[in-house]
Amino acid sequence: MSEDEEQVSIYDEVEIEDMTFDETLEMYSYPCPCGDKFEIALYDLRDGADIAVCPSCSLMIRVIFEVEDLPKGNEDGGIEKGKEVVVSA
Repeated sequence: MSEDEEQVSIYDEVEIEDMTFDETLEMYSYPCPCGDKFEIALYDLRDGADIAVCPSCSLMIRVIFEVEDLPKGNEDGGIEKGKEVVVSA
């Protein structure tokens, strides 16, 4: 465990199965005691991140998951950064 990981104060550990997945935003969320939601992006989970943060308070949770169990999506993990998206009417 790195020095940074030792200094992170985790409120709780939550199984990913207990979180809500928004397919449109590709974001997992979980209710925070403050009334908002902890959030972590699918992209971040695939990249090895496991800390979901609440945007309204200082609480954080550790997400317990296996990378191979995450939703597959498309090969490049969604819309590539820097690519122009054309929407026709």
